Amino acid sequence: MTVLKVTNLTKQFGKFKALNGINLEVNKGEVFGFIGPNGAGKSTAIRILLGMLQATNGHVTIFGKDAWQDAVEVHKRTAYVPGDVNLWPNLTGGEVIDLFIKLRGGEPNNRRAELIEKFSLDPTKKCSTYSKGNRQKIALIAAFSSDADLYILDEPTSGLDPLMEQVFQQCVVEAKKEGKSILLSSHILSEVERLCDRVGIIRHGEIIESGSLQELRHLTRTQMIIETKQPITGLTELDGVHDIETNHQELKFDVDTEKLDQVIKHISAYGINKLESAPPTLEDLFMRHYQVTSNKVGG
Repeated sequence: MTVLKVTNLTKQFGKFKALNGINLEVNKGEVFGFIGPNGAGKSTAIRILLGMLQATNGHVTIFGKDAWQDAVEVHKRTAYVPGDVNLWPNLTGGEVIDLFIKLRGGEPNNRRAELIEKFSLDPTKKCSTYSKGNRQKIALIAAFSSDADLYILDEPTSGLDPLMEQVFQQCVVEAKKEGKSILLSSHILSEVERLCDRVGIIRHGEIIESGSLQELRHLTRTQMIIETKQPITGLTELDGVHDIETNHQELKFDVDTEKLDQVIKHISAYGINKLESAPPTLEDLFMRHYQVTSNKVGG
């Protein structure tokens, strides 16, 4: 079941096209990773999903409703956490959490108390005294205390220490088990890889790849370290082999994943003493897409 559907979404600011015909879907019980560098268009897309910006062209539906025209109805079932949280300075953290819960029609609950403990938050302090990390905790506690069906999380762990990042990841896993849907925008690729069922990579306002990590791994390279009984010949001529380095008896090189089988067959003829391989990561995939244009992408 599709919870969020984006179709040919375009957004222009004057002559600048921030989004250029993006398409994506988030299904029920799915964690979808929305990744790209600063300036790629992630936050613009999220503001349109939230009904804060109107699209120039295209369409966004959430729970089958129009994200712009039916924003109030959509928000009743949606929780949002931005990457930079601004709070009322004279309210305490606990008061802000309760306010957000009540705005959604709920009441302070056991989940609230449990999350305050998990995130090690002192809810009695005024918001003006909180660090960025603590402000982020308040937004996360308020979001996960609510009975939302869709969580839109835009760099949600910004300012959190590694221990609190783990607590956040547990919250996402629990929400997924309950059948909730999560759109996670993050630049922490290890976090995306650990949590997400599918990812969409955005560059210059366009989705350039989308799919499960397994589906996208064909675009990446596997790193290999080998040692053979006899010197290998013909490796440089093999299709799909890159960046060969020699270190005494060892050879280190990268292989396009789809060419791995033929490379293994070639080197096995020389008698393998040692073979180590590192599977491709999301970071490999991400960097490969951006290596050509990394100098052009703005911050």
